[in-house]
Amino acid sequence: MIEQIAVTRYVTPLREGGSLPGIVEASDLGTYVCKFRGAGQGLRVLVAEVIVGELARRIGLLTPRLVALELDPEIARYEADEEVQDLLRASVGLNLGVDFLPGSFGFDQDTQTAIGVAAKILWMDAFIANVDRSWRNPNLLVWHGDLWVIDHGASLYFHHAWSGGITDHERFARQPWDPDDHVLLAHREGLGSADEEISGLLDEQVFAEILGEVPDSWLEPVPGAEDAEAVRAAYVRFLTARLATRQWLPLEDGA
Repeated sequence: MIEQIAVTRYVTPLREGGSLPGIVEASDLGTYVCKFRGAGQGLRVLVAEVIVGELARRIGLLTPRLVALELDPEIARYEADEEVQDLLRASVGLNLGVDFLPGSFGFDQDTQTAIGVAAKILWMDAFIANVDRSWRNPNLLVWHGDLWVIDHGASLYFHHAWSGGITDHERFARQPWDPDDHVLLAHREGLGSADEEISGLLDEQVFAEILGEVPDSWLEPVPGAEDAEAVRAAYVRFLTARLATRQWLPLEDGA
């Protein structure tokens, strides 16, 4: 499992979007962006963040270190903002911590991007069905001159249908991905090379290792997968099935 550490102080909210993440300090003296289990999107968003963050690392992309942040109910007592206090109370237990990158800045049209890195990001977003990396919200940071990928909670849409039972993994395997709104679409010509490189780095065993990083308490039982290990196996099955196809990869004609 990802490393587990304790929150020692809530610093400030990040009022972006509806989930109200916050900056916190932790017992390892680190500073993290905390994504709360009690936010409206639910635990599956945290699961997607871990899966995709670890997948990004495996294929050679830069992404902040992830930890599980243990939040004590006492932290909420010292927060004056009632909205934040309610969120903290609803998030007692393990939350997701994303290593804070001080001095980083957001990606824009003037950012120079190597085609190999951009194509890997495109490949990954197609594979995980990410719908949230547009110019409106690139979810990319530049830190010390390097490009870092962040915020993957809008990926792996299939698990939001699991409340009614595990859905067909073959459907996800064949589901195409629309790249038209992607912030790095101009680098699409590199997808073929990225596919050749990445395909040899991933397999069922790698996906199983990645799912081993997800805390048990985030893997909610669903019909057909009644415990954490069964839910892990379902994710591995879905990812392995998608890797075995290429309908989702938006290669240029003739590529």
